[in-house]
Amino acid sequence: MPWRQSDAVNERLQFVAAHQAELYSMTELCERFGISRKNGYKWLARYAQEGVRGLEERSHAPKHSPHRISAEVEAALLEARRAHPSWGPKKLVAWLAPRRPDLVLPAASTAGTLLVRHGLVTPRRRRVRRSPVARPPLRSATAANQVWSLDFKGEFRTRDGQLCYPLTVQDVCTRYLLGVTGLDSTAGAGVRGTLEALFRERGLPEAIRSDNGVPFVAPHTQHHGLSKLRVWWTKLGIAHERISPGRPDQNGRHERMHKTLKAETARPPAADRTAQQTRFDAWRREYNEERPHEALGQVPPGSKYPPSQSPYPEQLPGPEYPGHCEVRRVRGGGEISFHQRNVFVSETLAQEDVALEEVEDGIWAVWFYDVEVGRLDERTFRLS
Repeated sequence: MPWRQSDAVNERLQFVAAHQAELYSMTELCERFGISRKNGYKWLARYAQEGVRGLEERSHAPKHSPHRISAEVEAALLEARRAHPSWGPKKLVAWLAPRRPDLVLPAASTAGTLLVRHGLVTPRRRRVRRSPVARPPLRSATAANQVWSLDFKGEFRTRDGQLCYPLTVQDVCTRYLLGVTGLDSTAGAGVRGTLEALFRERGLPEAIRSDNGVPFVAPHTQHHGLSKLRVWWTKLGIAHERISPGRPDQNGRHERMHKTLKAETARPPAADRTAQQTRFDAWRREYNEERPHEALGQVPPGSKYPPSQSPYPEQLPGPEYPGHCEVRRVRGGGEISFHQRNVFVSETLAQEDVALEEVEDGIWAVWFYDVEVGRLDERTFRLS
């Protein structure tokens, strides 16, 4: 039991004096002072060796801590953190390990304590866990180039007042960042030019995942989502996956990357879009080749990503429809001629071939490759 806190040293002196007077047995004496016999013998021994000084409290801190960070390791960690202010302790330790093999690096938790002590980490509010919600089926990417995700990071103005729309493309499996391009708008032409350059350099993915915004999905076509971009992807044999509206968490890996991109390249923005693109390019190289990724075992994405084995074709192949289908060419205004009547299909499909397949008496399914554009009723000659 502890000594009374009013004056511990004085209490212990009284204990020693009472023991020396030999008025009580050791058991009785310890009971009167409210301490254990072990504690009593300890203080008697200290008094015999050091006098009154031995009755003072001593620090319980260990004389040697195996977890203590050396000054050299501490300096290296702090320097790495200042060079990469958005990296956490796990990434910093993983990044330093191959670059400073001469150092005995601590555990990530110890490095994290160091960052907190130096004010380099802002505590985050604990998130409230929510019940899991059902998600639409999205293909699982277990190999590189099975799924690429793409999205626009919110626009911002460079210091010259011009708007910059960063288009980002990432391989879902390996987290490899294929491109970060600052465009002047979200128009499909700029996106197509960016993607065509990537397709020529990296080959074709099996699928592309996006949200439901322009230019990935054309307005008023939510049932089939055929935009000019998707028409092009379909002709290339690339499937298009759309996350549910209002559910950016279904593309959470991409969203998390966007948070880091904005923090490290656009705060503050560069002088103009050319300078901003230089920042994007340098950041993408570091992200792919240096920055450790926890989901990949603390190695950078570039060590995991191989180019696709499906090359970009110089000429797009045409569709091959079953023989029982009726094939029509969509005119410039988005119409086809069917049974001597004009039927509006979609302006997006202008100059493309579609197929009509009778699925019920007088009901025809209209197909573009494997995408069902709608159902045509012979009684109304309207597509629904």
